[in-house]
Amino acid sequence: MDSRISKRASAASDSITLAITAKANAMKKQGHKVIGFGAGEPDFDTPDNIKEAAISAIKNGKTKYTAVSGIDELKEAIIEKFRKDNHLEYGKENILVSCGAKHSLYNIMQATLNEKDQVIVPAPYWVSYIDQVMLTGAKPVVLKTKNFKIMPEKLEKAINSKTKMLILNSPSNPTGAVYTKEELKKIAEICKKNNILVISDEIYEKLIYDGEHYSIASVDEEMKKLTIVVNGVSKAYSMTGWRIGYCAGDKDIIKAASQIQSHSTSNPTSIAQWAAVEALRGPQQFIEKMKFSFKERRDFMVKSLNKIKGVKCDLPAGAFYVFLKVSKLYNEQVKNSADFCTQLLEKEKVAAIPGSGFGDDNYIRFSYACSMDDIKEGLERMKKFCESLK
Repeated sequence: MDSRISKRASAASDSITLAITAKANAMKKQGHKVIGFGAGEPDFDTPDNIKEAAISAIKNGKTKYTAVSGIDELKEAIIEKFRKDNHLEYGKENILVSCGAKHSLYNIMQATLNEKDQVIVPAPYWVSYIDQVMLTGAKPVVLKTKNFKIMPEKLEKAINSKTKMLILNSPSNPTGAVYTKEELKKIAEICKKNNILVISDEIYEKLIYDGEHYSIASVDEEMKKLTIVVNGVSKAYSMTGWRIGYCAGDKDIIKAASQIQSHSTSNPTSIAQWAAVEALRGPQQFIEKMKFSFKERRDFMVKSLNKIKGVKCDLPAGAFYVFLKVSKLYNEQVKNSADFCTQLLEKEKVAAIPGSGFGDDNYIRFSYACSMDDIKEGLERMKKFCESLK
């Protein structure tokens, strides 16, 4: 190891998502028509009212430093959102606005975890959870799930004296799984009994097609105190590049996370904060239109994939991904999910993300945040590729 590089930086893994994306982009530049199923962002443009709010902020000189933890107007909008959508009451001291939900997660972990602490991470998991835990010096403990959800009895067995935190993601990236109210109540009882902190990543909250969203923080006041809810405007309002995420939790944890942020990024971009105010307080019809399109694409994709011999794909309840099992197609040339995605890209010009990056090498992830025309063509290419593996 290069002595100039820290152990923590060396321990961080390369992003499989970025590697596949970079290769796909290079192929596009060479003139190939690549169908991209790797996208982690909506393919819709940011609504005009939100853009106009940002332009207005620039014209009105709202371009200076703000409070590290965010402007009051945005905190108030976030508080209103939690009250209306999640039946959760917070004050401004309970809110931290950061440079995206990923940044919120990072701040919380840096503010709460110590070396030798253990963090339970249900698999399949979002790619950054493991590395963010490791960057604190804590140890991630991967918990196998059933039907992509935590089994309470398995959670109980995974907890020991070093367990400090559970990371919960509903709706899930990469599986689209959504926890019911009753399922979350059972998890909450275990966490309360063992005094376990919960990071509840709810960034896909607005993109649920079957059932409804329920935050574990709303189980009761005791669970609310143990929970840090993470959300943002990236997915619901197609504002990925604006980099505005936020978290809500116990005021002492939020204060500590704000101090971490004060010595790294300072405040999130002032202009993007004003745009986020409009996103949360302005018209919400955009979300329903986007959801309608995503549901249509989801249904078509799942139905088409399950017609391919050797492929199994459950219907995801939320987010905009399908997590499809392809391990029955593995052979001497395609031994794992990375091989599968590499060859799918090279031979059929279809970009997907290997399941190994999410903690399950039997699967790959497709995003349906792309046009129906691309989905149809991409799935035809996928079918051709799978047939060649038999």
